[in-house]
Amino acid sequence: MAVRYLSTRDARATPETQRFEDVLLAGLAADGGLYVPDRLPHLDRTALAAHAALPYPALAAQIVGLFAGDAFPPGALLDAAQAAYRGFRHAAVSPLVQIDQRLWLLELFHGPTLAFKDLALQLVGQLFDRVLSRKAERVTIIGATSGDTGSAALAACSGREAVDIFILYPHNRISEVQRRQMTTVAAANAHAIAIDGTFDDCQDLVKALFADAQLCGALNLAAVNSINWARIAAQTVYYFAAAAALGGPGRPVSFSVPTGNFGNVYAGHIARRMGLSVERLVIGTNRNDILARYIASGDMSIAPVEPSLSPSMDIQVSSNFERLLFELKDRNGAAVADAIAAFRRSGALPRAEREWRAARGLFFAHRIDDTQTMDIIARTYARSGMLIDPHTAVAVGAAEAELADGGGAPMVALACAHPAKFPDAVERATGVRPALPAALADLFERRERITVLPNDKAVVARYVRDHARRGGRTG
Repeated sequence: MAVRYLSTRDARATPETQRFEDVLLAGLAADGGLYVPDRLPHLDRTALAAHAALPYPALAAQIVGLFAGDAFPPGALLDAAQAAYRGFRHAAVSPLVQIDQRLWLLELFHGPTLAFKDLALQLVGQLFDRVLSRKAERVTIIGATSGDTGSAALAACSGREAVDIFILYPHNRISEVQRRQMTTVAAANAHAIAIDGTFDDCQDLVKALFADAQLCGALNLAAVNSINWARIAAQTVYYFAAAAALGGPGRPVSFSVPTGNFGNVYAGHIARRMGLSVERLVIGTNRNDILARYIASGDMSIAPVEPSLSPSMDIQVSSNFERLLFELKDRNGAAVADAIAAFRRSGALPRAEREWRAARGLFFAHRIDDTQTMDIIARTYARSGMLIDPHTAVAVGAAEAELADGGGAPMVALACAHPAKFPDAVERATGVRPALPAALADLFERRERITVLPNDKAVVARYVRDHARRGGRTG
């Protein structure tokens, strides 16, 4: 029986379910909740062992296929995955590099925009094309980015005939490389919008636009943020690939994940629930430490967003945490809706001892501040010769803290961005300025298109209406 999808906020005794292709295009549920599967597929040891023999595109087609069911004809997912990863700069797509006896880096930055978001969004872009072509429809994608999702989404969707895409990013709160990767995209269907505010403001604007039924209907709105379940499904793949490379399923593996919006580490949690043998799943945060505070004490209260050396993690409202909350609340949509409403009203998630203790049993968490981040970048270069970016440094620091506490499994720190995306911080820490790969060597010479808008839903909605081609059917 095919997997179906329900909203985390559906309060009905028998929740309404959707097909994979509908969830792919919608992104966010009509009630404001996030889509989750009605059941998770399970992989036994034989299936997990077979992963070691598969090239990455074949593994992606197999794993995502478990969630897609009959949404695509035979062979279509493999074709899509092969097209998605053909342009990656490393044949393994997500290679493992050893730092020391127990610590490994999973390099997730070999795609076109040098960040881990490429691994999901290049595939999601292919899936959008296939579904929209079959339905003879077009969509308007709206997303928010703290730095990396935006450029990856624009790269995946620019020039596609059936898609217009608008990405909101916090003005003057991302690196110059991150900004230029968005503002130099020349395709007529691609729009990067700087918002006077934080990433959380951008994220709230996106949710408000999706809550506007008239706008949704007129432009056929869709999402590519990690609120889109297809993104989560595609991100589980590299966990399976890394575990297989390190001896899984007979050998458990631990992962350390730098995270702000909770999507990347949540994908690791889903892989674990599907049968992957994970000893520890470690959350690394920067000074915006709402997730680390929650795991440590049960306190999930919003603090002001503070700019840091790892700007993609400068987040205080971790949207994907709602999916875990749905699980912690025994899949009770009404309880989730009430908790999220209280969180948005008061700035604090209502404390629930049982749920917090359950979360502590699933995740470990460490806060790595900017001083520690710089030290980790310097130490990693001194002992291995490898340059790492500040986000990767957070993962390495959290991994080192966890290894000091014990555990026998190899630890994999997710290297989520190429060091050249944050050259100033890397150079200050090591004295070496990382160079951009050849395909982006002329990035600073390309013409930028910069649009700055206020943190105002009406203004943003008007801009999207004025610049989007007509949504809906193409035929």
